Amino acid sequence: MAAVFDGTVDYEHNGEIFEGYFVHAGGADRPVVIVAHAWGGLSDYEMQAVRRLADTGYAVFALDMYGKGKRGSSAEENAALMNPLVADRAELQARLVSAINIAKSRDGVDAGKIGAIGFCFGGLCVLDMARMGADLRGVVSFHGLFGAPDNLQGSTLKAKVLALHGWDDPMATPDDVLGFTKEMTSIGADWQLHAYGDTVHAFTNPAATDRSTGTFYDKNASRRAWAACDDFLAEVFGG
Repeated sequence: MAAVFDGTVDYEHNGEIFEGYFVHAGGADRPVVIVAHAWGGLSDYEMQAVRRLADTGYAVFALDMYGKGKRGSSAEENAALMNPLVADRAELQARLVSAINIAKSRDGVDAGKIGAIGFCFGGLCVLDMARMGADLRGVVSFHGLFGAPDNLQGSTLKAKVLALHGWDDPMATPDDVLGFTKEMTSIGADWQLHAYGDTVHAFTNPAATDRSTGTFYDKNASRRAWAACDDFLAEVFGG
């Protein structure tokens, strides 16, 4: 891919610098897909998704939820970065708004065709983008967290929603799934849930190798999930 822009993008939110990543292959204005990272921050894992989406023909913006240089390298560090935002959904959502504004302001982007995908913590982030009523065509949560915020009652969803879920994920139990489906139905969302049997958390990440902790890569579930994502993005950007 001969990208006309392929590199980091520093942006500001509330006086703090964040470091995203943007890829654009040139040509006519393209739909843009925002990629939301897992709990450790933007890593090679998410960058593989960025490259895959860019090769499909989309402009891609990988957001940063933590701030420039803030990345986790252990479960303890990851939790220390993620948990304050999960506990303060208003701040989490404000950071998402900043990232959306940066993505749609980039040269060569069709600002009327914005979508988002996210992994794990990033799955929760893109679901909150939808819950906020952000002007997105659709969002895709890969093995995401489902807990609904308590500050968005009465919001009207504009985005279609696709959740790709490992049924045995210990971080999103069947009760959590049922709560999510009831939430989406109660607010009139256009939603889908694809659940994969005998599949746990992080099933698209080849580095997830410890099934005893409920995080394990599943080649077949990953392939199926990405196929569903590709079909969904083609649908939401088709009009």
